[in-house]
Amino acid sequence: MTPSVANGGTAVTRLWTGDYYNEGNSSNDSIFDKVKEECGVFGVFGHSDAANLSYYGLHALQHRGEESCGICTSDDGTFHYHRGMGLVKEVFDRDRLESLPGDQAIGHVRYSTAGASRLANAQPLVFKYRGGDLAVCTNGNLVNEPGIRKELEDSGSIFQTTSDTEVIAHLIARSPKNLVDAVKDAFSRLIGGYAFLIQTQGTLIAACDPHGLRPLVMGRLGEGYIFASESCALETIGAVYERDVQPGELLVLDKDGLREERFAQMQRRAVCAMEYIYFARPDSDIYGVNLHTSRKRMGQTLAQESFVDADIVTGVPDSSISAAIGYAEQTGIPYELGLIKNKYTGRTFIQPSQELREKGVKMKLSAVRKVVEGKRVVMIDDSIVRGTTSLRIVNMLREAGALEVHVRITSPPFMNPCYYGIDTPDPRDLIASSKTVEEIRKAINADSLYFLSERGLIDSVGGHEDEYNRGLCLACFNNDYPTPVEFEDAKLTSCSCD
Repeated sequence: MTPSVANGGTAVTRLWTGDYYNEGNSSNDSIFDKVKEECGVFGVFGHSDAANLSYYGLHALQHRGEESCGICTSDDGTFHYHRGMGLVKEVFDRDRLESLPGDQAIGHVRYSTAGASRLANAQPLVFKYRGGDLAVCTNGNLVNEPGIRKELEDSGSIFQTTSDTEVIAHLIARSPKNLVDAVKDAFSRLIGGYAFLIQTQGTLIAACDPHGLRPLVMGRLGEGYIFASESCALETIGAVYERDVQPGELLVLDKDGLREERFAQMQRRAVCAMEYIYFARPDSDIYGVNLHTSRKRMGQTLAQESFVDADIVTGVPDSSISAAIGYAEQTGIPYELGLIKNKYTGRTFIQPSQELREKGVKMKLSAVRKVVEGKRVVMIDDSIVRGTTSLRIVNMLREAGALEVHVRITSPPFMNPCYYGIDTPDPRDLIASSKTVEEIRKAINADSLYFLSERGLIDSVGGHEDEYNRGLCLACFNNDYPTPVEFEDAKLTSCSCD
């Protein structure tokens, strides 16, 4: 029987068991302690099949957010929208998509991070204001959101969600200027990393923060325009990649076509390095750099920096496979599928006891005994956050008969929290913030441990040769934040959708 809870004296039917949606898969409780990229956005302008295109585009971006999703279309000045908890394929079916007519749309997939997973916070957020209907969705996080929210509340604004995105809507609605100028004024107040899609009847606006922390690409499908957090979503629907939306750029689409404007000059370019290391799909390109190719180079550079004599190389699926191939090619050590990921365990995996929690990792990942038994293994992974996952995987390989396990990580030590939209744990829970590499090695039970150097990472990605750090943000590794951060006020580990 579906449980219910009291809410102001009224019984409310719950759609999940436990204390909150997707219990057992939160950042603090997951059997895998990877950091999470919290959102993906997708937009269509000028195509009669906007809702269906958005469905397939969001499906391609599902890895960026698995807790909720939504699509809002505009049809001859009328908004139609639907949002729900769960995967894209669970929230939308044929009938639901047919109820979303129109030739323009924006869509969103979301992870919750700092707060509870709530339908009210699912995006796109849709509002009515003096100019009509307004829909907004974003990927990223606003460092100065708490201060702006307090200012708006003190002046009479009433918020319906805990989302950073709603702050933008209030700033736009309160402006006496036309839509485009109001959006520019709103963005000029923001500090953080973000990629926004804003929709009204007949207009779609796309923008990226002045540092380009969050990626956003533009493509064409026939006469229509497509926007997506990653280029793989363009490929999925058959759109042709045109270009990346530039830092500080504001693209406006309406009945007159495309206008390229700016709300700010580009500051120091600082694309999130974790996009290249882990978040984005390997078949995506960011600023002309292919993710699979750059990850292979990371593996090759790791081999040059930290060769160890071994029998096989294996990667932790899925994000580390490309790097493992690169490491194997560089060293001549055979690459093998020593670890297999079970793709069918689903999003929600509830462990009712600590004992089952410890066993749970084997439900999602298993070692191939006949491959690793009696072998010296180099295990490639993209990062170490708390260290719990690495310990479990190393022990799993040992239990399967590995003689030695040498761990190689395709990023520098993850030592600092992110304020730009990555779900990071409390800084005290980041193992690299309090332990040396040797202490981490002992904690994860590895025979040896090496992290890719900052220079090795920068050179492997390539990027913009004439720019600082070649245009990468490395703050989570070196504490060098590209924007001002008032640490006591900033929303740590916060998703803009949260």
